[in-house]
Amino acid sequence: MVGRRRLGLPFGWLWASYAVSAYGSGLGFGALPLIAVLVLRAGPAEVSALSAVGPAVGALIAVPLAPWVEFRRKRPVMIMMDLVRFAAMATIPLGYAFGRLGFVQLLVVSAVVAAAKIAFNAASGAYLKSLVRPDDLLVANARFESTNWSSIAVGPPLGGAAIGLFGPVTTVVADALSYLLSALGITAIRGREEAPRTTGKSPGVRAAGLLDGWRHILGHPVLRPLYLNQLLVAGLIMATEPVLAVLLLRRLGFPPWQYGLAFALPCLGGLIGSRLAGRVVARFGRDRVFRTVGTLRAVWLIGLAFVRPGVVGLVTVMVVELAIIINMSLYTPVLATYRLEQTPGHLVARTLTAWSIGSQASIAALTALAGLLADATTPRTALTITGLLILTTPLLLPHPNRTRHPEPEPSHSH
Repeated sequence: MVGRRRLGLPFGWLWASYAVSAYGSGLGFGALPLIAVLVLRAGPAEVSALSAVGPAVGALIAVPLAPWVEFRRKRPVMIMMDLVRFAAMATIPLGYAFGRLGFVQLLVVSAVVAAAKIAFNAASGAYLKSLVRPDDLLVANARFESTNWSSIAVGPPLGGAAIGLFGPVTTVVADALSYLLSALGITAIRGREEAPRTTGKSPGVRAAGLLDGWRHILGHPVLRPLYLNQLLVAGLIMATEPVLAVLLLRRLGFPPWQYGLAFALPCLGGLIGSRLAGRVVARFGRDRVFRTVGTLRAVWLIGLAFVRPGVVGLVTVMVVELAIIINMSLYTPVLATYRLEQTPGHLVARTLTAWSIGSQASIAALTALAGLLADATTPRTALTITGLLILTTPLLLPHPNRTRHPEPEPSHSH
């Protein structure tokens, strides 16, 4: 079976490192907004600002990092970014222990972690392309996607229980330690990594090089609509998270463990979608996945506007999240693989950085707007408007038969 194909020991270490980090983040899922609500008694606008301002500032920090990542060996970059995230997250339990934890600190940590994540993902994507064969990229991306969703399925319930037993910053400690373990796993990858080759006019030392990733994306006839669609879909879906947290935890009185459960169980659908990705592409083709599954990601979000107290409300959230996640987990590895296939090796880090920065900026802007809207009206009104807006996003998907774009010239960076 394709899903069980062996990709080699170096990929195994990379996957294991990703899994440790993902499960740590799963335990800490929504930890910062939860701390803001339960410890600092933050309202909808503050919680949305935490989810928006931090990633937005992190995206700005990441802009000059793109050429820097592109023209360096990727393993040391990944290790460094893991250590940065470990150090930043570790300040939260320290601040809490000494009674000095504040909202500004949460914003700073959020920004630093967001910037480091963008740089790490850019380096990781470039390294993956050099680590596995082109026809194994979909298998590799599907394994990462499966791990991501399984970590969210397992992490939040355990994290909620840990918070109840040991206090509100417990999961932040676990998340911080997971980055340290990830760095150790990446260090264990053997084999010499060649330094990327540069010319005398290296984009790494030119301001213009900062924009090369966006030039590639926006100049590509298929990546461009996929990018614009992804910005809106991801931004609108993530914009509902802090608003829904306030609705469930404060307005409807759901305890933290139920809040975690409402997002955890549907994530099992991520295992379904990611495992089906290769088979679905083989049977129906990539065009149909982009059009059909891309549309199905968007039609369910409006259901969150109908959440009610009690078991019915809990089930409503789970059903909506399950439908979204199955389609997202099938779509994402196909998109990630196509993006790598259509990007020359010497542009991968900058392209992935540009993609991530755009996503972070979109999430930040739409989250802030949703928070302001929820503050001015009600959380339910904000969820309704968000759900209606996302229904327009399939109009941005590429037309059928356009994804058969010729592959780029072979990379000269390795």
